[in-house]
Parts: sequence; C-alpha cells; structure tokens
Amino acid sequence: MLQSTLFERKEENFMGMTMTQKILAAHAGLDFVEPGQLIEADLDLVLGNDITSPVAINEIKKFEKKDVFDGGKIALVMDHFAPNKDIKSAQNCKTCRDFADDNSIVNFFDVGRMGIEHALLPEQGLTVAGDCIIGADSHTCTYGALGAFSTGVGSTDMAVGMVTGKAWFKVPSAIKFNLKGKLNKDVCGKDVILHIIGKIGVDGALYRSMEFAGEGVSSLSMDDRFTICNMAIEAGGKNGIFPVDDITLDYIKEHSNRTPKIFVADEDAVYDEVIDIDLSALKPTVAFPHLPENTKEIGTFGDIKIDQAVIGSCTNGHISDLRSAAAQMKGKKVAKNVRCIVIPATQKIYKQAIKEGLVDIFIDAGAIVSTPTCGPCLGGYMGVLAAGERCVSTTNRNFIGRMGHVESEVYLASPAVAAASAIAGKIVGPTV
Repeated sequence: MLQSTLFERKEENFMGMTMTQKILAAHAGLDFVEPGQLIEADLDLVLGNDITSPVAINEIKKFEKKDVFDGGKIALVMDHFAPNKDIKSAQNCKTCRDFADDNSIVNFFDVGRMGIEHALLPEQGLTVAGDCIIGADSHTCTYGALGAFSTGVGSTDMAVGMVTGKAWFKVPSAIKFNLKGKLNKDVCGKDVILHIIGKIGVDGALYRSMEFAGEGVSSLSMDDRFTICNMAIEAGGKNGIFPVDDITLDYIKEHSNRTPKIFVADEDAVYDEVIDIDLSALKPTVAFPHLPENTKEIGTFGDIKIDQAVIGSCTNGHISDLRSAAAQMKGKKVAKNVRCIVIPATQKIYKQAIKEGLVDIFIDAGAIVSTPTCGPCLGGYMGVLAAGERCVSTTNRNFIGRMGHVESEVYLASPAVAAASAIAGKIVGPTV
C-alpha cells in the first residue's frame, strides 16, 4: 500500500543524507546530493494564490511554451483578498479564473470552495509524504508536516514550475531539533515554534532545513506539526519537515487517495547542529513586536492592553485551534473596546465548528466569525489596525505595519492565549 523509498548509498565515502536531501535527490533523479549542490527537481505540485498567481501568469507570456505542464498538478487558491475587497483584487481573481479555465487546471479554489491555502491543500489530499512542492507563498513550508519537501518561491519561479514541472534548488544543510517529552495542557505547536524562533532567531536557520525528530514527535498532533512547519520560514528556514509516522499516515489515508513515499534520514546524516527541545518544559509564549524572535513567556511581563484579537490563519485556523479558543470564551464576553475576529481556515472546518457549537460560543461572546480568508494577517482587510492599536493574533508575522498602520503592534500567540486575552482585554495566559 505504501511505497517506501530509502536510498542505499552506492559508495561508502558518501556521507548520510537528511530527509530533505533524500527527497530532493529522488526528484532530481540522483542517488546522492550534498549541501550547496545545485539541482533541478521534478515537481509534484505548484501553488499560487490571488496575489502571486497573476504575476506568474503574466510571466508565462514571455515563454515560447505557454501551456502548463500538468493541469492536475497546479493549485490556485483565491484566499488573500477574496471575497474580493476592491476592484484590483477582483481583477486579480478574474485573471486567475480565466487562466484556470484556459489551462484545464483542476484545483482552482474560488469563493465557496476555497480555504486558506496551507490548510486547504492537505485537507484536499493534494499534499502527501515524499512530495516536492513549490508555492508562491512563503508559508508553503507547511506541508513538511506530512513528510514532504515544500518551500516558498517567487512568482517567476512559479511561472517556470507551471510550464516545465521543474524547479532548481540549492540543496540545504540542516538543523536537527530533537523533541523530548510531551506538551502540557494549553501549550501547543504555536508555543513550540515560537520558543524555537526565540531561541535561534529569525535568521537562525537561514536557507537550512529544520528537521524535527525524537520521541516527542509522537505526542504532537498533525495540527501542531502543520503550525510548526508553517513558521519554519520565520526562522529563515528553507523548509521544515517531520518524520512520517502512524499519525501522518492516518491523516494521509483520511484525506488522500495518493500513495505516500516515505523517506527516512540516514543514521549518519550530517546536521549543522542538533538542538534538544524538552516539550514538557515549554509554557504559553508570546512574540512581542516587531519580530517573531522577540518572545516572552506568559507571566514574565506586565499588563498589555489590546484592541483586537485575531484567531485563525494558515497557522492556527484548524478545528483544534477553534476548540481551544472556544474553551477559553465559553460563557464569557469579549472585553469592552476589544474586537475579536475568528476565521476558520477552510469551509470544512467552518462547518465542523458550526456542528460542534463553537460558532455559537464565539458569537455569544461578542466575536465575529468570517469566511476563510488571509485578510487580517497581512493587513489586507477584515481587521486592519489603526495607529497606536495593539492586536494579539494567532497569525505568523508581526513585522512593523504587518497588520495595518506602521504605529500599530502585533503580538503573536496561541489560540488559547488570544481568546483568553480577548476576554481579559489584555494579554493573559489560558484561564481554564
């Protein structure tokens, strides 16, 4: 049922390869690759959204060959400014829609079908273990949670990928994160990755693969793993990747009819460094403005009044995230002068939240619930901040002006922290 792919090195003097290196070698048709080597690899999926795809589509006009390599291996997701917020966003979506029609692109996700891309594609079964994926969005590294190599690229690389089905890469070296223990209650994958970024910095993994291993992996849910890999880019990583285990395979079996390919790091794989992380020692963590590395644990800072809380995004819009937020908000009210915005990551998650009564909890607390959109994360719409305002958000970036005015502030946190903070009117830890 499963195709196991474990390359046997043909020469004893070859050093061991990491998971990422093995996947890249396979897609380049090579037995062995090493860090720094330039390769051309076959692609299993090329992704774009309503901001990046129109640029790629215009670039394709410069090619002699203007049709795509495989209409079934391209995904276009209208999620950033959709439903359209203005004329420009409407034109962008129309460009994508026309291109999808002209090129028989199967996986075109528009209003009513779409979700936030990095939650939607795994849910749709379009990403599985062993894949080589590029996306014109920096958080494409999310799919490493499934044991795939996935990374963000520019729109011109997306254009080349759509036409040729190939991309070139410089093979990355790797950092191994050895996970031990088990997370405590109200600590989740968001806290794990914020802790790691706080530890190594926003350039600590620059163009390196962040490879997670150790007995602690088995205690992490798929949603935790998606969140952790999603934010690998915030440490400068080329990609993040988890080993394939029963939890991974159960998820793939539930969502996809494709056959995963399992790659396992060699025992003598070479890593630039190995960092031990004790999951049981982690606490709810917040990234202060204006970098994800500026982290502090709950209880180590004073009162920070907030004006807005955002719960959702490709990082934390999963059903487990909404359950966590609802547990903090049930029977309570959002603080006066605080706006709380909840955004399920996909239509399926939205329906599940309705079925479980989570949407009632949010609305009764005074929050609003939106159709899936990336809107507030990038200061696009549905939650733009004014000068001097503060937001605690489950999104993945808190750069200056990220969510609106350059004099606003974004604090990154888990859904439990964001929801509890919306109730308290200031940044606090989980209360139940």
